Amino acid sequence: MTTTYNCTSEDQRALGLEHAQRAISEKKCVVFPTDTVYGIAADAFSPQAVTMLLASKGRSRTMPPPVLIPRINALDGLATDVSGDARKLAEAFWPGGLTLILHAQPSLDWDLGETQGTVALRMPADEVAQELLTLTGPLAVSSANRTGQPPAQTAAEARAQLAESVEVYLEGGFRPVEGTDAVPSTIVDATGTLLRVVRNGAVSLEQLREHVPGVLGLGEIPMAEPEEESEPVALPAESVDEEPAAEEPAAEEAADEPSAPVRETDG
Repeated sequence: MTTTYNCTSEDQRALGLEHAQRAISEKKCVVFPTDTVYGIAADAFSPQAVTMLLASKGRSRTMPPPVLIPRINALDGLATDVSGDARKLAEAFWPGGLTLILHAQPSLDWDLGETQGTVALRMPADEVAQELLTLTGPLAVSSANRTGQPPAQTAAEARAQLAESVEVYLEGGFRPVEGTDAVPSTIVDATGTLLRVVRNGAVSLEQLREHVPGVLGLGEIPMAEPEEESEPVALPAESVDEEPAAEEPAAEEAADEPSAPVRETDG
């Protein structure tokens, strides 16, 4: 039976987190707040649970969900070949509104969809999300809305769209703030030699470049390196189409980066 818990109440929050943990272990879906929008979550290591998550949203396996983690040291357990620049961004913006696309650990027994051997990781800056992730471990998470509908900013909005396909709704109030528009996470593809933004969001390109100056912006490509120079120069290319952030789009596929598939996101 679907149940909503008011997580602004300490007692309800404890009960809700306990029920959500149990639901995840039973391969069911839960909805909870993040620092961007509300997310629908399932056990990242259960193909059955991930299939239920995608079905609840009306998505196919061609748009795999990202994985939310409770702490930064989970990075090396889930991803491999993590570059120094990718680590700099994780250390600077986690927890927070940054998603990193990385090479997935090949030894992991999971099936998130057609990922082409990658995984999108994020550590959310939200107390309820952090508490749930600490109880469950990494979760496959997507925005809590049906395809084509606006992202939910409360659990009530999510329930209006997802209904009985979710076992537990954790209501924590508006995300990010009542009266403001939903702002999705910034997505950076870190699977190549150069890091590149594939969706603009909560963390600006200027902020990223304060830590990694060579990050390519959305639609930028590196100039061919002249023989006498050793550093590539990023030049703007033709713009890449991007749906409005308020509709919580998936990241665009980088045209010259086959290792970065189109993805559904958590926000």
